[in-house]
Amino acid sequence: MTAEADRDTVAEVLTALADPTRRRILDALAAHGEATATVLAGELPVSRQAIVKHLGVLDRAGLVAAHRAGREARYVVRPARLSVTARWMDRVASDWDSRLSAIKRLAEDDSEDDSTDRAPDRS
Repeated sequence: MTAEADRDTVAEVLTALADPTRRRILDALAAHGEATATVLAGELPVSRQAIVKHLGVLDRAGLVAAHRAGREARYVVRPARLSVTARWMDRVASDWDSRLSAIKRLAEDDSEDDSTDRAPDRS
């Protein structure tokens, strides 16, 4: 995957995960392994129609996949895009850790410079 494709993937995943109901749907699917919209609606405080719409958003983001089993669509979690997003988040966290460490070093260096620049008080 290219860096641009990774950025697009991360944006789609974060957009899909911004909704708490969609996060709960993913949690329920992960717990079940697979489930229908009807099963998910029975566990969550939203209608089956709302679940289907949320599953559509998750599907477009590449976070779930559906397969037909008779008349039902069964959904499963697709973790690949979550992994791409997790790697991106790790890189961002590492970058911020480096920046904060640099700021800390600068602050400590300034503090040491201030203490050595002062003349001793001989009152």
